[in-house]
Amino acid sequence: MKTADYSDQDFLIKQLLESDENAFRYVVSHYHQSMLYVAKSIVGPAIAEEVIQEAWVSVIKALPKFEGRSSLKTWVLRIVSNSAKTRLRKESRNIAVGDAIDVEVACLPDDRFRENGHWGSAPQHWNIATPDELLSRDGLKDLIYKTIDSLPPIQQSIISMRDMDGLEMSEICKILDVSESNSRVLLHRARAKIWQAIEKFQD
Repeated sequence: MKTADYSDQDFLIKQLLESDENAFRYVVSHYHQSMLYVAKSIVGPAIAEEVIQEAWVSVIKALPKFEGRSSLKTWVLRIVSNSAKTRLRKESRNIAVGDAIDVEVACLPDDRFRENGHWGSAPQHWNIATPDELLSRDGLKDLIYKTIDSLPPIQQSIISMRDMDGLEMSEICKILDVSESNSRVLLHRARAKIWQAIEKFQD
């Protein structure tokens, strides 16, 4: 029997619309971590899982109307973002998501970065040839994920969407309501923390 290819987006959507349990398991296993990072970056860790549950309900209801203008994952992350912002308003928070991110950037001066978010002085190069070789090292992959989980929620979200999911910065900015300059600074900070952890691992 041929194994279902859920990596084919059209097939995946078709199976989801047909209530294929395996398709739903695939989506949850592949999307949950990124969804969690987005929710945490907006509402914090305490109610992030609740937001994700609310978002899944919205996803299921809206799926028949999905037009394919973006990837399914990007579309789902937008729904998570909208659900989180709605929940944030219900919680009567007085600070906007974008403002909160601006505050984080402003409070973390770092001369390694220029105003446009690019490196001012780049960290040393890894002495491992390729990313695949890097991740093949025993324990290193776990270290990278632990380092990501230790980052501030907004940095977790940005590095997850950019470096793991491959989203464009413009799309990330729309999902999180953050300016491109701030998002690039936050991405570099996250990458720098991971870089530092890998450098220590190599010592």
